[in-house]
Amino acid sequence: MMKGKPRPAVIICPGGGFFSCSDREAEPVAMYFASLGYHSFVLRYSTYFTGGLEMPDLSKPLPLKKESIYPNQIRQLGQAMLVVKKNAEKWLIDPEKNGVCGFSAGGHVASLYATRYNEPVLTDYLKASAKDLKPAFSVIDYALTDYHLLDADLRNKENSPMDYAFMKASNVAYAGVEFPDENLESEISPVDHVDSDTPPFFIWATATDPLVSPIHSLRMAEALAEHKIPYEIHVFGEGGHGLSLSSQAVVGAKSDINSTVAEWTNMCAKWLEKNFALDLPAKSAFEIMKEKEENKC
Repeated sequence: MMKGKPRPAVIICPGGGFFSCSDREAEPVAMYFASLGYHSFVLRYSTYFTGGLEMPDLSKPLPLKKESIYPNQIRQLGQAMLVVKKNAEKWLIDPEKNGVCGFSAGGHVASLYATRYNEPVLTDYLKASAKDLKPAFSVIDYALTDYHLLDADLRNKENSPMDYAFMKASNVAYAGVEFPDENLESEISPVDHVDSDTPPFFIWATATDPLVSPIHSLRMAEALAEHKIPYEIHVFGEGGHGLSLSSQAVVGAKSDINSTVAEWTNMCAKWLEKNFALDLPAKSAFEIMKEKEENKC
């Protein structure tokens, strides 16, 4: 419809606690962004399990798997960014408007990548420039962004043995240990890597998320504000974790639908349209033709 003009693009990182990549936060989200006119890609980054939506036995300590731990995920996202930009002309993509999006664990990957794309962990490893790796924007959804909050997060879950065991196992799957030390916490906390070159962020979370506190999103917004990076944040009053689009398109039960939270998609669409709109002419070909005919009369 744009007659060969390039469109913006987004690379989507599903959640899944670093155990797997959730289908609910993958293709349905890509289809939504595609409906807005954005080329959409899904990155199924390395996770603890390799087949389908799988969860560990939380009654036992989780053995370490080096292939699933940091920094593999952000390096894979960097590789995906380079592939998309390399094929920008062939795929009709505007390389200056190529962003990232992530949910939960995938939101951590997207936000850590967006704050560390210009650091040696990516530039040296991928042998690429910060310019080639830089995302135009980052959309993060109920993401864990500040691992310094981890102790408090775990204390808040001590009365919920399943959530407590899940978080510890997730830390092993991603960080290699149940309780990262202070240096590792800083290394994997996006809030600690925001700088003047960080791209704009759209952030949303729910105030009643039982797994990832909305404080993570608020801390991310605070770090962006301190560095004068454009951002928009929405914290909805009610809602659980892992809501994805929060509509019947992605749920298995009515309890997973929250029409208020589902508004994040419209809010994000307006934010993208304002800041990363399609390159469209002011008038259609028909309108221009009509004006020419009228001017002849």
